[in-house]
Amino acid sequence: MTDLHRDRADIEEVLVRYATGIDRRDWSLFRSIWIEDVDADYGRIGHFRNADEITNFMVASHDRMGSTWHRLSNFAIDVDGDAASARTYVHAVLNVDKEDPEAWLDVIGHYDDTLVRTPGGWKISRRRTGRARTIGPAPPPLQP
Repeated sequence: MTDLHRDRADIEEVLVRYATGIDRRDWSLFRSIWIEDVDADYGRIGHFRNADEITNFMVASHDRMGSTWHRLSNFAIDVDGDAASARTYVHAVLNVDKEDPEAWLDVIGHYDDTLVRTPGGWKISRRRTGRARTIGPAPPPLQP
């Protein structure tokens, strides 16, 4: 495998670890994909300025949810030395209330990521999200 193919495979693995971390509630795996001072803009959901902030938000918001499935596809990855960009399609299906098995949210969109090569491998330094479609109830608001 060429270095470029290896880099693309490693970046795709980072993106899949994002989805796996959320769906398994493996928050150390989830946190491992971000640089410390990540800039992650999730639009209406929130804008996060560091790895702890986004991880803590995801822990709190998914704690009240039942099963979730974050399916990623169409990985378009460009590598330029120790920097890379990726656009990834996401289809997230979420049981937004673990007490209500009928409360499902279905979201289709994409992630636009900037990644950097670190001594620990590729990590996301910047994320922007886009939603194409949302069907279902919004999750209840987080309690302070």
